[in-house]
Amino acid sequence: MSVGSEDVKRWAAELEFLACGVTDLAPNAYAAELDAWLAAGRGGTMRYINRQAKKRKDPKLADGEARSVIVLLENYYRHDPAGDEAPAKVARYARGRDYHATMLTRVEQLAARLRQQGAAHTRCYVDTGPVAERELARRSGLGWIGKNAMLLRPGVGSWFFIGEIFTDLPLAPDAPMDTDHCGSCTRCLDACPTDAFVEPRVLDATRCISYLTIEQRGPIPDELAQKMEGRVFGCDICNDVCPWNRRFATDTSVAGYQPQQLLSDAQPNRFEQMTEAEFDAEFGSTPLSRPGLAGMQRNFAAAFAATVPSTRVTPNV
Repeated sequence: MSVGSEDVKRWAAELEFLACGVTDLAPNAYAAELDAWLAAGRGGTMRYINRQAKKRKDPKLADGEARSVIVLLENYYRHDPAGDEAPAKVARYARGRDYHATMLTRVEQLAARLRQQGAAHTRCYVDTGPVAERELARRSGLGWIGKNAMLLRPGVGSWFFIGEIFTDLPLAPDAPMDTDHCGSCTRCLDACPTDAFVEPRVLDATRCISYLTIEQRGPIPDELAQKMEGRVFGCDICNDVCPWNRRFATDTSVAGYQPQQLLSDAQPNRFEQMTEAEFDAEFGSTPLSRPGLAGMQRNFAAAFAATVPSTRVTPNV
């Protein structure tokens, strides 16, 4: 049986993915911009991006057996007033189970279907490898890169995860989305409390609350901690203010992204007396496992520094 791009999209729809597109393994059109971003130190302590740079700039280096890349979007949005209003604020994507495992399970289901239909090779990614996901998604026609550096999809917004299947199937690529639908809007840039955007579409991660509370190794600078306003894991501000999200966001049907309200009533000392074993038992299957116990202690200390100046800070996260 000959498998075509439309077959793949139909199967993706049956699995209730938000959208599906196909692209080839041509070099990244923004390779020079990635080099400049890294050279300027915008990636902070995320040294793995430097190590992966060659593969991010050339998908063929990430997977030499693949001939096509299938890109999938998965809606994770859940209207969650308790999470938005809680003293300890957690980004929407992190309020359910770990999205890497949740989405990867579903991506693997589609990959299994491809193998049943003749694919000899499939490799799946969900924010877990040397893949320029947003650029692959743009190239596959799924959206454009907004001024907040997020992928935005017409009629949808940006509340979604991105996953990929690299496969040896020779699928017809979709036309890339080269149009910009942000217009003159600068709400995301204006709303960022730490001025993390150097210019439209250029994020200085070292000033981004998401980076500071998840990827940063070491203490959070006092200047930036004062602007966190209770955000202990991630930040949704540039998504929250986006008109596309305000108009089109709808709740996901994926059970794994149902908010667990793990920190809905958390106090500033939530993690102070917790052991590593206790942390792993309670948060090991959630995105909060990324910074770990020491990272969450640091985040709470920074996020509530204005009201709890004596909270312990762990410097070497």
